[in-house]
Amino acid sequence: MRALWLENQKLSFRTDVPKPEAPMIRTLFAGICNTDIELTRGYYPFRGIPGHEFVGELNGKRVVGEINAVCHACEACRNGRPTHCERRTVLGIKDRNGAFAEYLTLPLENLHVIPDSIETEEAVFIEPLAAALEIQEQVAISADDRVLVVGHGKLGRLVARTLALTGCNLTVASRGAVVPEKHFDVAIECSGNPEGFEIARRAVRPRGTIVMKSTYAGGLTMNASSLVVDEISLIGSRCGPFDKAIDLLAAKRVEVRDLIDAIYPLDDALTAFEHAQRKGALKVLLKCRQ
Repeated sequence: MRALWLENQKLSFRTDVPKPEAPMIRTLFAGICNTDIELTRGYYPFRGIPGHEFVGELNGKRVVGEINAVCHACEACRNGRPTHCERRTVLGIKDRNGAFAEYLTLPLENLHVIPDSIETEEAVFIEPLAAALEIQEQVAISADDRVLVVGHGKLGRLVARTLALTGCNLTVASRGAVVPEKHFDVAIECSGNPEGFEIARRAVRPRGTIVMKSTYAGGLTMNASSLVVDEISLIGSRCGPFDKAIDLLAAKRVEVRDLIDAIYPLDDALTAFEHAQRKGALKVLLKCRQ
């Protein structure tokens, strides 16, 4: 099987990777995420096929998949926290080969069939769109709230587009922007850079909320005293509701096609990764079918 392989933080393209066990999902398209890039910088000691944003085909149906494969038996699973399963594997991130390959496998319970109203390339965005929607699962946001999104890349734009549906007073700032201090009720860090976190910290009002959507390979230094004195709530935010993401795309309420920067064949995956790391690059897709 052809696949992109990550080992010791180095990528290589291989043609000798064994096909996965059933259910064997034929990968149609896969998207390169900042988390994939951070894996090459040591975010997590992963060895194998990266990639977790995908649309595939199983038994003649187009499917996407939730990335956490869980045990259903540990304390976290029994208490309704399956995405934090103590024995979970995570597609292309932790102990499970991912989507930058001709085929992948996930438990059937993780899969969602895609309606005809969603184009195949658009379906790649369901996983990151669900992650963006997770913010509203964690924090109640209304039209009265002043909300800041730090980061204007592919994730920041998806987050902003989902938040715009609430009617909130929304501001999107790129890294390095000057924004009013202690002004926003909620600040969401999507830049993937410590400088972006500092912008969010300064911008949020006392007893406001900072939501962290970025993963970092390195450490993050912060003014912890300011969080204590201003009684700031700091929330980590990861995976989200696939059903709501699918509904939004099917209803054409969120635009995603304009976020596609380029599409490369799987054989050119190394070039695609280089493109994805260019300054200002948006979503780079791999076309995995021949």
